[in-house]
Amino acid sequence: MSTHPVVEFTSPSSWAMVEDKFSPFGKETLAKLVNFMKEDVLPAVRVAHAQLPDDPVLRWKTVIPVVGELKAKAKSLGLWNLFLSKAHYPNHGVPLTNLEYAVMAEVLGRGGQMASESVLARYGSPEQQEKWLLPLLNGQTRSAFAMTERFVSSSDATNIRTSIRQEGDEIVINGHKWWISGAGDPRCALHLVLGKSDPNNSDRYRQQSIVIVPANTPGVTVVRPMKVFGYDDAPEGHNEIIYDNVRVPLSNLVLGWGKGFEIIQGRLGPGRIHHCMRSIGAAQMALDLMIQRVTDPSRKTFGKYLYQHGTVVADIAKSRAEIESARLLVLSAALQIDKARAKGAMKEIGIAKFVVPSMALQVVDRAMQAFGAEGLSQDQVLASTYAQLRTLRFADGPDAVHIQQIGQRELKRAPALVKQTADIKKKEKILFEKYGLKQHL
Repeated sequence: MSTHPVVEFTSPSSWAMVEDKFSPFGKETLAKLVNFMKEDVLPAVRVAHAQLPDDPVLRWKTVIPVVGELKAKAKSLGLWNLFLSKAHYPNHGVPLTNLEYAVMAEVLGRGGQMASESVLARYGSPEQQEKWLLPLLNGQTRSAFAMTERFVSSSDATNIRTSIRQEGDEIVINGHKWWISGAGDPRCALHLVLGKSDPNNSDRYRQQSIVIVPANTPGVTVVRPMKVFGYDDAPEGHNEIIYDNVRVPLSNLVLGWGKGFEIIQGRLGPGRIHHCMRSIGAAQMALDLMIQRVTDPSRKTFGKYLYQHGTVVADIAKSRAEIESARLLVLSAALQIDKARAKGAMKEIGIAKFVVPSMALQVVDRAMQAFGAEGLSQDQVLASTYAQLRTLRFADGPDAVHIQQIGQRELKRAPALVKQTADIKKKEKILFEKYGLKQHL
């Protein structure tokens, strides 16, 4: 069995299955990442929380000091922008496969983002990349991807109403967005806004375009942060934004008119896998906390350890089994993306998207139960983790959409299955006649 340090953060059996698919660079990077998490990130989690002011105004203007220090160290170690695969982003990516990064994303999930860098890296013009992408990749600025809209069923992106129209050499944007992650960050320099530029196009997937909107453009109003189970997720947050007659240069159009749907589909595929692997890391963290809690001699009740009561041992076993199963599902999806890109892995991505967050929620819920009331409080990370995972069941498309898509995909197999069964029945009949047997069914 390999003694690679990843086994401290994940399953030895899972690592054994993928180790031979890792390049020397991938193994070296993973080892550095695991060490960085152990030595620097995990000890800083509570410190970062303490450095965020409770003041409702100041918390949205604060750049957390310890996070800045961690970013600087991550850069120096070469642990920066790892999510940008060179296979998909040859000009800006790192030489990691989706499978390699998937394992790393699980490790990262134990600590606790991928924003719009991927859109600009893959679809931005050279001029757009020089002006907007490079500061993002260097960590000097942040971005927000403005897609979801208020008063609209945004799970169907073709329902988007925000107006994007050309007027001379300018683009004019009018719309009402919400749940826009990152827009509250004081370093947020740009919004990538999805809207309808050609609402009368007969192809409903060619009606949308994406435009770069500098955050300080007149007419851009961040209305309020949206709270998730009471958490505002400052200083980045998920914000409600109004774009009122916002004007930007025509050069701020990304890729071209009518390319919005193509861009969001290209962006979401690998990103969903990253979310899933981070969710698995969060579930693993919750299980570890639960095990420590139920074996803590200071927490005995009625003369017994907590694990000696009720179904705690069974809950631990179920959590272990569910994490292992989900991990293999996501690693399979990542491998398929490497082989066939996101478009060729839609089935695997869709299944992972609705299976993994629900699994992780269940594991965290069991851990919260083991902690009692403390598990619901700000003194443990479990409650905020639960809130974040519950959000993922909506992010990048709600579970119901993915379940519907996978079910419809399965139903398309019906004609082939019927034909296959009929062929087997014919051969079966021949065999019955050959051996002089009577069919009873």
